[in-house]
Amino acid sequence: MIEMTINLPSRRTFLAGFGSGLAGPCACRAAGPVGALPEDFDPGRYRTPYKYGKLVLAGSGEPGAFDRLAVDCPFVFRHDGRFYMTYVSNDGIGYQTGLASSSDLVNWRRLGCIFKRDPENPIIRYNAALNWILRENQLRSPGRLKRVNGRFLGVYHAYPHPGYESGPAVIGLCWSDDLLNWELGELCLRPEEGAHWEQGGLYKPCLLELGGIYYLFYNAKTPGRRWVEQTGVATSTDLKQWKRFAGNPILPNGGPGRWDEVFASDPCVVRDGNLWVVFYYGLAKRDNKARELLAAGTDPFHPVKLNAVLVDVGPEGSVDSTYAHKPSIIYHDGTLYHFYCAVSGRYPDEVRGISVARSNPWS
Repeated sequence: MIEMTINLPSRRTFLAGFGSGLAGPCACRAAGPVGALPEDFDPGRYRTPYKYGKLVLAGSGEPGAFDRLAVDCPFVFRHDGRFYMTYVSNDGIGYQTGLASSSDLVNWRRLGCIFKRDPENPIIRYNAALNWILRENQLRSPGRLKRVNGRFLGVYHAYPHPGYESGPAVIGLCWSDDLLNWELGELCLRPEEGAHWEQGGLYKPCLLELGGIYYLFYNAKTPGRRWVEQTGVATSTDLKQWKRFAGNPILPNGGPGRWDEVFASDPCVVRDGNLWVVFYYGLAKRDNKARELLAAGTDPFHPVKLNAVLVDVGPEGSVDSTYAHKPSIIYHDGTLYHFYCAVSGRYPDEVRGISVARSNPWS
């Protein structure tokens, strides 16, 4: 067997090369067939205009720690009366996943690395990015975890080579009894088995269960050096056989000047009554910045993009002056919290951590 490594640019160096100065408003458009939203649909229910303005979790700075340099990709949930957050960090070799806990959603305590790479395993030899654990679907639920056959069910993605997101990643399942120790389950999706829009590799997965059907949302990239990222969905009834939706991507890139012209990525999907609400981020070609956006629909396959920037980048000097992206949503005590990866500066001198905005003012 001959292994060939093609030196494509990383996601960071790719992003650093954008910025063509295109202008124009971000209009509302449907991703796929138009599915009319209810007449009383109110996008204000999802707005979180009050930024905390600081990182709630940053790189630990501890020599040799897996999360020494930066933290990324929050996933927030409630368990046993406390809040928890999984996050990923790249130490130069690849991603691993940590866990932190909090009583107030602002002050977080690290609990350690819970999903580690395994040099003996061909799938997670270099990367082990746990992005989602099956939890309650409803937007204004407490966000508690759900068990499947008595166990916690997670979903991860992993890249095949060392470095920063190097090579086409796969998506798979993992299982745990205590949230601290995880074992690999079935692979769900491989990029080479999908359509052209996802053959460059798969990114963040998001898993919901409703009525015995599992919905796996994910973003992916096209092959080549100047790729675009879009979001699709696959379904399963047994967690073994997965069927990609024939109309993928359900969130395609927007047209010239749109906020998601280059990336429509990192879905965080929740239910709000009978609606499917998709928080995601877009990368705009006009200024090479990433912002949190919103889509919603009456079914999981035809979300309608809304003319709404939920969390915008901040001014120069702020923690999110470059990117405000990669959403995780939780509701508590009458307030909607929107966690996101905040980036200031430009790679390799960027500062990357996790911040939060919410629907009510900070006291």
